This record gives sequence, structure tokens and C-alpha cells, in this order.
Amino acid sequence: MNNTEIKNNPEELLKLRHSAEHLLMMSMRDLGYEFHMAMGPATAEGFYFDFELLEGTISEVNFPKLEKRIKELAKQKLPITQEIVDLEVARKLFAGNPYKQEWLDEIEAKGEKVSLYKIGEDGDKRQFVDLCAGPHLENTLPVKAVKLLSVAGAYWRGSEKNKMLTRIYGTAFYSEEELLAYLNFLEEAKKRDHKKLGKELNLFVFSELVGAGLPLWTPKGTFIRNELDGYVWQLRKERGYEKVTIPHITKKDLYEVSGHWEKFKNDLFRITTRENHEFAMKPMNCPHHTQIYKSLQRSYRDLPQRYAETTMVYRDEQTGELNGLSRVRCITQDDAHVFCRETQLKTEMFKIWEIIEEFYKATGFPKLSVRLSFHDPNNMKAYLGTEKDWKKWEKQLEEMVVEKGVEYVVKTGEAAFYGPKIDFIAQDSLGREWQVATIQADRNMPTNFDLSCVNEEGNVERIVMVHAAIMGSIERFMSILIEHHAGAFPLWLTPTQVAVLPVSDKFAAAALDAAQKMRQAGIRVELDEENKTLGAKIRHWTLQKVPYLCIIGDKEVSAAREGMSYVSVREREKGDLGTQELQSFLANLKENIEKKT
Repeated sequence: MNNTEIKNNPEELLKLRHSAEHLLMMSMRDLGYEFHMAMGPATAEGFYFDFELLEGTISEVNFPKLEKRIKELAKQKLPITQEIVDLEVARKLFAGNPYKQEWLDEIEAKGEKVSLYKIGEDGDKRQFVDLCAGPHLENTLPVKAVKLLSVAGAYWRGSEKNKMLTRIYGTAFYSEEELLAYLNFLEEAKKRDHKKLGKELNLFVFSELVGAGLPLWTPKGTFIRNELDGYVWQLRKERGYEKVTIPHITKKDLYEVSGHWEKFKNDLFRITTRENHEFAMKPMNCPHHTQIYKSLQRSYRDLPQRYAETTMVYRDEQTGELNGLSRVRCITQDDAHVFCRETQLKTEMFKIWEIIEEFYKATGFPKLSVRLSFHDPNNMKAYLGTEKDWKKWEKQLEEMVVEKGVEYVVKTGEAAFYGPKIDFIAQDSLGREWQVATIQADRNMPTNFDLSCVNEEGNVERIVMVHAAIMGSIERFMSILIEHHAGAFPLWLTPTQVAVLPVSDKFAAAALDAAQKMRQAGIRVELDEENKTLGAKIRHWTLQKVPYLCIIGDKEVSAAREGMSYVSVREREKGDLGTQELQSFLANLKENIEKKT
């Protein structure tokens, strides 16, 4: 493998980063830190290391010394070798370290041997050893472009029931140029962080009294959510969907029949009633929707039945894994389920595909890639149904994707437990990929709930159920949308589309008249009557990412004639567009809003 292939190979990058993470631990030891090693995996972005600091403190101020020591060790071209040892040897080696002992307990329960990785020559007192499955580099020399990024708290194994540890994040590349490009990327990502922009644009807040992972939406944030959901409903309504409504709790019996209870019972918020009945806050909607379908005897003439509902579901996520809107405990799903015959399946799935393409084009993601998420044949216990059926279902989905004429990849082991999926992947403005919409074909839920119709011959016919989410989680999609646009949303989606700025109080009446005409035309407008300079007003509304600023002063008032008024227009991306006649400006604005351009 040549240098270019190594640099571009994800597996080689993981080896580099895993080795850099071990060098971080070795450097901490060399610089006199007293700590218990916990865990430290390589990731797609870099690496992190969790540890219990036994005395003193560590912060980003200490990073330069640690980085210097890492590079000094790397230059020595120390060998990195694996050794398989007996359990008792490992227990003695990590005596006094509760985290390594816990790992060894698990290895013992599985009846496995213990894998160690060592940096340095055998017999060298400075040799570093850790419990690790690898993989690693052959030696330390390639670890040249390394950067420690941040320090944070992290619960052991992500559970708030466990001890809080210290976590250091870092990254490594095969060249300084790649590292610099990544650090520039991080700076841009920091500017676009949805948690930062959500606060600056007053879209959502969190409250310690309400609880972690439970966002509260402001009027502006709620407006955007409603616009997004309204557009999804518009696209669905055009294709024959009907709205349904279900409760937020259910008896556990429903999820026992569906199969969700056995697989996800530890992720549920549970409720015990005074009569000792066990309920759960719903973590998904599909089992409820089956009961609406099943409430009547259905003829083949009644199918397809298309149900849509935007509603919250609830999952008991671990505190350490919560992250802004990206991972929350209350998830708003724009959920839909289609109950149809096998002969109708392709048509219904293609209708959903059309909705997905229209929605994502309008929200700024004109090109989506496709992933087929299939089962893992080596882990059939994770799925409902037989291997033979899964292969048949997956072949059918693949044929549909081929018929659409799009490129796709197959991901083994990514299927839902009840059926294979077509997942849609959006790429944001920073080049990051996000799994967004999904279409799932499901025969297991109809079997579990005995869902059928009476066919033309008068016989009972098992149906198929299609699960369709366009945004999936509105919270998560909002985080992607905010960062993709850096808060500068498309015109149709922006809470304030135009800000009218009088140059001074002298032009307040003309500004008010212009704002009223805009509102009458259906434009969302804000009139800035603050006693500030024009420059201050422009800066304020620019920071609020408003698409158009309309300035009214001497020039605009002087140009006014009977029935015609004028504004000077500044556009968010293009800057000064000059003086425009108001009605002409509004006509162009309305056209762009209607076209969702």
C-alpha cells in the first residue's frame, strides 16, 4: 500500500489514531500524572481517552506539553506489539485498576484470552502496556500530526449511575496538511454549532428544572418546526394520506406483541399505575397505528390505508450521550405508515421517495445518496423472521432502487429488527453525511398483529406495512438544518423574511406603511423602530440572518409617487440590490417563497 492509499484508508487512519491514543496515555505517565486508565477508542474523527485522575488536575493548558511528549516518543520509532496472555497474568498486571478489572470480568465471562498491546521493547522499564484488542501501527514513527482538542467529563460507560471520569479528545493524521485542514473544518463547525446558533437566534432553550434532553422551543423555533411539518403534511396529503392521533402511553402488552418490549424495554420510560398496571411512554408509533388498521375488517378495495401523524415519542437515553438537539429524550417524529397489499408496495414506496426528494430539495439538500440497510446473517437472533424471508425482502428492495436508477451502497447489519430499509443520506455544507429519511418494508408487524384484508376471491390475505419518516426526528433534523445553513434558513422557512429599517424617526410613517403592505401580501416582516443608528440596525438584523433588509430614508421617500413606494434592498448573501419599487419587490419575494427557492 503506497502513502496515498494509506492516508485515504479509514482502517489505516484508525490504526494511527488508536496508536496516538496509547501514546497519549504513555505521555501522561511520563509527565507524572497519576491515573487509572479506563478506555480509549479510535473514532472516525480522531480518538478519546477516559481515565480517573487520582490527584491534581488536567486541562487544555497542559496540552502543549503532552503533544510535545507524544511527538518525542513517536520519533523514537518504538515497536507496537500484541501479546495474548492468560487472564490471571492480566489481572496482576492491572491490579488496583477497577475499570480494567471490569473489562477482564467480561472477557472471563466470554471465555476469551486477553489481548495486550505494548509500546517499547520488552525489558525496558519505560514500556507501556494496555488491555486492548487493537489494531495498531507496527511502530510509533507515523504518529507525527497529532492534536489534543478538548477535555471533558464522561461517565464510565456512558451511564450517570457510574463514576464521572475525565475524557481527553484528540485527533491524528498522516500529514500536517491533513491535520490543518481538519482543524479549519472544526473551526467552521464550531461557528455553525446548532447549540450556539439556537441560542443566538432564539430558537430553543434547555432548562435544568425541566431536565436534560428535553428542549423547549421558542416562538421562532416552533414556527420553523411547524413550517417543516406543514410542508411534509402538504406533500403527504397530495398523495392520499390521512391524519390519525394516538395517546402518549400504552400498556406494555402492545410492545410485547410487536416485539419492541423484549428488545428495547431498558430504553423505555415506564409507568406503574395505582392499580399496579405497567405502562410505557411510547418510544415509537407503529404498534399503535396497527390497532387503528385492525379496528375494522378491511377489504382489498380499502387499501392502501395511509396514516400520518407528527407526535412525540420518548426514550430513556443516558445522560452522557445527550447532545443538544442531536440526541434528546423527547423525539418528535413525522411518522407515517402505509398498510397495503404486496402488489401495491412498489407504488407506495415510490410515492414516499417522491416526497423525500421534494422535501429535501426545498430545505437545501438537493442531492441525497441511498443506502440499503440489510440484516446481519451472522446475527439472526437480532431480527424477526427467517433468513430465507429476509433475503427475499432485501432482493425486492434492491430491485426497486435499481429501477430508480440511483447509485447505492449496502450496509449489512443496519436493518430494523422487523425489516430492511432504504435510508437516505444528506451531505451538509461541511461535507458531513447524515442519515435522514427512511422507508421500511415490514412483514413481521402484520404477522405479529394478524393484519390482513379480504381479497377479490373472498380469502384472507396478509398485508405489508410500510414505515416512512421524512425528517425522522424533527429535533435531530433541526440540528442538521441549522448547521447546514449556519442559521441562514431558506426564505420560505425563515421566521422573519424582511426587516424594515427607517433611517431615522423622520421616516417612521413611511416605514410603517411599507411594513403593513408587506404583511398584507403575506410576508413575515419586522419593523425596527429602535432609536439606533442605521449601521447598528443593519448589524443586528444581519446577525439574525434575516434574508432581506428594506431601508427607508430620504432617497426612498423622495422617489415615492402616488400608488408607488420604494425601498432600498439588502439581500443576505448578495448585499446591496439597490432601490426597488415595493410592489415589484413583493411580487419577486412571493414567487420565491411559493417556489421554495
